[in-house]
Amino acid sequence: MPLMIQAILILGGTGLVFAVFIALANMKLWVWTDPRIEIVSQMLPQANCGACGLPGCHAFAEQTVQGKVEPSKCTVSNADQIAGIAAFLGVDAGEATKRVARLLCAGGTDVALQRAEYRGLPTCAAAAAVAGGGKGCAWGCLGLADCAIACTFGAIRMSATGLPVVDVDLCTSCGDCVEACPKGLFVVRPMDDHLLVQCKNLVSGDGVLEACQVACTTCGKCALDAEAGLISVATGVAVIDYDKIALATERAVERCPTGAIVWLAGAQFARVPALSSAEAA
Repeated sequence: MPLMIQAILILGGTGLVFAVFIALANMKLWVWTDPRIEIVSQMLPQANCGACGLPGCHAFAEQTVQGKVEPSKCTVSNADQIAGIAAFLGVDAGEATKRVARLLCAGGTDVALQRAEYRGLPTCAAAAAVAGGGKGCAWGCLGLADCAIACTFGAIRMSATGLPVVDVDLCTSCGDCVEACPKGLFVVRPMDDHLLVQCKNLVSGDGVLEACQVACTTCGKCALDAEAGLISVATGVAVIDYDKIALATERAVERCPTGAIVWLAGAQFARVPALSSAEAA
């Protein structure tokens, strides 16, 4: 038998044996996939932002079909999309408190000292690498919009005073701004956490006001006025214990002399005007 025919037979036989093994393995290892997963995945916004805590919309669809996650946990989907998914699966849409990014700085160019002019790559990361940036407060926002650029949902714009402003209607709580800010000035909190300290300065006392007029001076008035244990000032800045946030009332912000601690009314900041020295006493 010619060598060429032998080679063809050997190769053909080997291929046939492997084909049989592959077919048997496929029959043995085949896993049924619920076809609803792909349908629900297509009903999702395909943002793949990870705000739900899962690695993408397809993973969210799997968990939703399996009943492990409620449709409302997708913070990017609107009410109609969530209702549509719930109706398709025949489940309750569930309730979820919207989470949004919050900025821990109120020191815009109108109230904060600029101690040096930064000239270089126009990013917060680059400015922070050069002696912390040119701002008088070492913890303050540098205003070069790294967060706004990182936000793929267009939820952040820069104000006239150089501070990021979050559009809570567009924010998906993806956390990109948290990662982008070299000063660590963004946190993602539930919208019904109404109390927020917009300052990360760790220099106690009124001396900090030379760098920023709205800085926390750790005067302790908020801690005294709030429910016991809700606010502490031992670290150099007022700190809220969010495990006790249900105890919070607007009373906690009323005597703050600088307005560093704010009460969030719905989607907006309800900043209480700073009191005079006599009123604050």
